[in-house]
Amino acid sequence: MKLGDLTELAARNLREAMLRNSLTTLGIAVGVASLVAMLSLGVGLQELASSRLTHSGLFDAVIVMSKSTMRGFGGPMQNEAADATPPRRIDDPARKELSELPNVVEVYPEVRFPTEIVFEGKSFSTTAAGIPVSARDDGAYDGMNGKFFSAPDAPEAILQIEFAKQLSDNTGSLIGKELSLRYGERQALPPDNTAKPETKSGSKGAGASTDASADDDEGTGFSVVTREKKLKIVGVVETEPAAGFGGFGRGRLLIPLAIAQALKIAQPTDMREMLRGQNGKVSYDSLTVRVKNPAAVQSVEDAIKKMGFGTFSILDATKNLRLVFIVFDSLLGIFGSLALTVASLGIINTLVMAILERRREIGILKALGAADRDVRRLFFAEAGAMGLFGGIVGVFLGWAIGRALNFATNVYLKKQGLPPIDLSSVPLWLVGSAIGFSFFVSLIAGMYPASRAAKLDPVEALRYE
Repeated sequence: MKLGDLTELAARNLREAMLRNSLTTLGIAVGVASLVAMLSLGVGLQELASSRLTHSGLFDAVIVMSKSTMRGFGGPMQNEAADATPPRRIDDPARKELSELPNVVEVYPEVRFPTEIVFEGKSFSTTAAGIPVSARDDGAYDGMNGKFFSAPDAPEAILQIEFAKQLSDNTGSLIGKELSLRYGERQALPPDNTAKPETKSGSKGAGASTDASADDDEGTGFSVVTREKKLKIVGVVETEPAAGFGGFGRGRLLIPLAIAQALKIAQPTDMREMLRGQNGKVSYDSLTVRVKNPAAVQSVEDAIKKMGFGTFSILDATKNLRLVFIVFDSLLGIFGSLALTVASLGIINTLVMAILERRREIGILKALGAADRDVRRLFFAEAGAMGLFGGIVGVFLGWAIGRALNFATNVYLKKQGLPPIDLSSVPLWLVGSAIGFSFFVSLIAGMYPASRAAKLDPVEALRYE
């Protein structure tokens, strides 16, 4: 039987039993709709989580610390015994070296310090932190009251909501006002140039010249001087943004990183460097390395480890998160497939009934020379057509259900004063997979009726009725 004849005959048979075939197709559509709606919810939640985490700077960041600091925090020091690379200092030369690595977008240090804020004659203790300009794209600043910093070195401040409430009950009225930031500025003391005792011959003692040179280079220490910096409040943020290892970079008062570095604020690392004989040299507790995309995190992290630094990223946590979503999507798919399985039973019932009603037609076809495979193909074509149309209608219904859930969720979020989200997502791969799965299940459901119809004896079939 030619393909055109087979198609025409299958279409005619479907039209003759329009109501029954339409109800069967609708059952398939409902099954596909439930499958698509559940999977679109899983995909939407996964995209929402990935988007928020990516914007937060967690997925595309590598925190660089000294190996000794990593040990102090209980960090993962794999193959420590076999690692003969000496530990490196976290300083400006290291920052420059890291910024030259492939796929690195920027490298910035952690600058976080306790401070005293003077506002309208009152003093408040809090913690300040410097944040880079790239933090503008951080999801934590979406919908903030006010605006982000106008320039990388603007004397401006953003307040965390809880600290803003300490300054005023009406946090919105704080925007545009000025406060004073009191901090301790680090000032290196002049080197000790005291001459070494001379010998009787008038020359310096052995090794005196070398020691004096070392003193000239290193100096004798540093002092901390109280300073004040006037800042204009430009925004109030609801969340407390985190940036760094173990929450480093978190502060109640946020200022541009360039301003924080220019203030030369005394840091805990200053004392450590002085005790190590590195007085006068600036170092940091950690550096944050931002990469182009999360896929490049592993290669950048490996390169940094080879340079002698300790690293930390949430790459492993990302893998675990993906595993959770895979399990979640699988469970949703299983529950959604149950409805499609019930719909496949409807296909079997419809086609079996069609065999009983069309025994005479099948007998005539066989008497005219139709082979068993032609009869089998005819029933397969009818089952496939119902599955195809049911899949298309089901995808549309599933998308509509997802949009309805999304609309209802955003209405609720709006009442709560929260930003809107996309709760469900129907990507093209889900559309194609759902239609293909529906077609495949329909063919499977049509196997028994098609086989039974092909085995009918034409003589017995013509005797029917």
